[in-house]
Amino acid sequence: MFALETLIRPNIRAMQPYSSARDEFQGEARVMLDANENSLGSAGPELFNRYPDPQQRAVKAELAKLKGVEPAQIFLGNGSDEAIDLLVRLTCTPGQDRILILPPTYGMYEVAANLNDVRLERLPLTADFQLSAESVQQILASEAKLVFICSPNNPTGNLLHAAAVEQVLRGFRGLVVVDEAYADFAAAPSWTTRLAEFPNLVVLQTFSKAWGLAGLRLGMAFASPELIGYLNKIKPPYNVSEATQQHALAALADAPHFEQMRKQLLEGRTWLLEQLTRVDIVEQLFPSDANFLLVRFRPDATAVYDYLLGKGIVVRNRTSQPGCAGTLRLTVGTPVENEQLVAALREYTA
Repeated sequence: MFALETLIRPNIRAMQPYSSARDEFQGEARVMLDANENSLGSAGPELFNRYPDPQQRAVKAELAKLKGVEPAQIFLGNGSDEAIDLLVRLTCTPGQDRILILPPTYGMYEVAANLNDVRLERLPLTADFQLSAESVQQILASEAKLVFICSPNNPTGNLLHAAAVEQVLRGFRGLVVVDEAYADFAAAPSWTTRLAEFPNLVVLQTFSKAWGLAGLRLGMAFASPELIGYLNKIKPPYNVSEATQQHALAALADAPHFEQMRKQLLEGRTWLLEQLTRVDIVEQLFPSDANFLLVRFRPDATAVYDYLLGKGIVVRNRTSQPGCAGTLRLTVGTPVENEQLVAALREYTA
């Protein structure tokens, strides 16, 4: 039987959270003199002189409808990175506990561990970037407080097999954090649809990718109301700005544009895959469920990277990552950008 209380650091269970002025009063009033704001207005053309809603209620209400969850199951933060850091701080005592990661994977899990003086346990993915049966058993036997499962994975782009993830969810004694930053590009149901089934499940998503709002820095975590309550307890009081909340609401109200962009990016991914199969220096194209492709180049990926940089085309060199020798990560761009990339790679071949 999973018991969340046993994973939470005792000092956090006992602490009193900071109570902001906007926690103690919500709504509108004729005279607001409680939060030491500037009642005269704001410098600049827009009014942001009042503190934002610390619980982002309006955004969560709309998001809950879209995702089929309750508002109490949603945490919003300064990108997914804030949720990653808070999950580590919530459960891991510095110098004592550890988290588990599955390289090659998103680098912020390791950064959060190092920042919080938390040990790392690494279980590499297989050559085709999946969880082996042996790795699943090692996860189930681990004493780590958290396991981070990035699916679709960054930098490899592929979904991890759902059966393996489910096995981890059923047997791991800590929190299972499924990072779905790229889930909008995958033809698979989100793990948010199974939150009720797994009390140890946390799902991370973001507005940075398919929603096209990377500059806003707005990430989402979905979990049990009990766990979300703890994240709200330890977050900074006003961690999501009023401007970010307003832009997020506008984006959520414009679902057709979101779907149009998502469809166009998927078409671009298909086009890039087809074109790159005919580029001589491409040695291997990895299957992708994301908005990017991991591509192995011959004979020297770093030379290709430097060549593209000289052409004003910036891609990501992933050749130093475990299992990714000789690879570059190529983001799907606009149709024109995709054509420029392919043309440059053909010129290199010539």
